[in-house]
Amino acid sequence: MTATPDVDAFTRPYWDAAAEERLLLRRCSACDRVHHYPREFCPSCWSEDVHWVAAEGRATLYTWSVVHRNDLPPFGDRVPYVAAVVDLAEGPRMMTEVVDVPEDGLRIGMELVVRFRTGEDGVTVPVFTAAAHPA
Repeated sequence: MTATPDVDAFTRPYWDAAAEERLLLRRCSACDRVHHYPREFCPSCWSEDVHWVAAEGRATLYTWSVVHRNDLPPFGDRVPYVAAVVDLAEGPRMMTEVVDVPEDGLRIGMELVVRFRTGEDGVTVPVFTAAAHPA
């Protein structure tokens, strides 16, 4: 059993972009809304006139949970880790992981930026970390 997604013909552009450290979203040409996870239709107006767009890679932390036990590979080797929901700058919410932030440093509304992690299976996934603030 693997915890990484299956790559198919429809989602291949998303995963290929992630391998190049770019986050893609879907935008509807009919209502101009952006959505995530990738779908072949717009979840707002049901139009099939949707296309890939590059995301800015910025988000804010909506909620999180520190996972201390997970028996599914590859997560068991990474506990504890921060499972999170973030609000992307473009509007959609996304389930992800927050990395390189101490648990006591997490705050709802904190600014995050996308990073990418490649697993042992070769699939690269977007994760988020704290945005750097200039001094």
